[in-house]
Amino acid sequence: MENLLLVVGLGNPGRKYEKTRHNAGFMLVERLAQKVAADWQDDKRSKSRVAKASFGGRRAILCQPQTYMNCSGEAVRSLADFYRIPSEDVLVVVDDADIPLGSVRMRPGGSSGGHNGLKSIEAHLGGKKFARQRIGIGRRDGSREIVGYVLGRFDAEEMKILELALARAADQAECWLTAGIEKAMNEHNGAVIAPNDAKEQQ
Repeated sequence: MENLLLVVGLGNPGRKYEKTRHNAGFMLVERLAQKVAADWQDDKRSKSRVAKASFGGRRAILCQPQTYMNCSGEAVRSLADFYRIPSEDVLVVVDDADIPLGSVRMRPGGSSGGHNGLKSIEAHLGGKKFARQRIGIGRRDGSREIVGYVLGRFDAEEMKILELALARAADQAECWLTAGIEKAMNEHNGAVIAPNDAKEQQ
């Protein structure tokens, strides 16, 4: 039997957090599910919303942890254990304030970069050997105090750029699923809009 792959989009559950910058991961897996008309279901065992999907013949579980960001690892570990998915077959999608809005970056592993969702997953999976896709949300005024910023919503102009980035990120995630991480990184990492153009639109 072909192994399942797991794509986890990180965010916070509830209407209060819908479409906030910190929920870019939720938005990405929703877009993936729409591409293949996959239905979402509540999985109480893993405290997640999950959708079973197929991309180019590769079967995958799409996941939105409902544990809140800081405890995302609980949901990921539960699903990985139940479906016997090794860390190498997990892709975690997160927002990243250190990457400009409009940029997408995938890596096979690496640092959490201070992202609490990634920290939780690393702790529960017992390592960093899972792929991560970062969707840039940028920063305003170079501020390091960003809690209010990441929990805020994109404005209309930012949403235009985000939609372009999500389209690329969805293509990249699908490429990861069907062709592997090297091709996904080589063909899709980068910006959908030049940094100077992004600044003019904000």
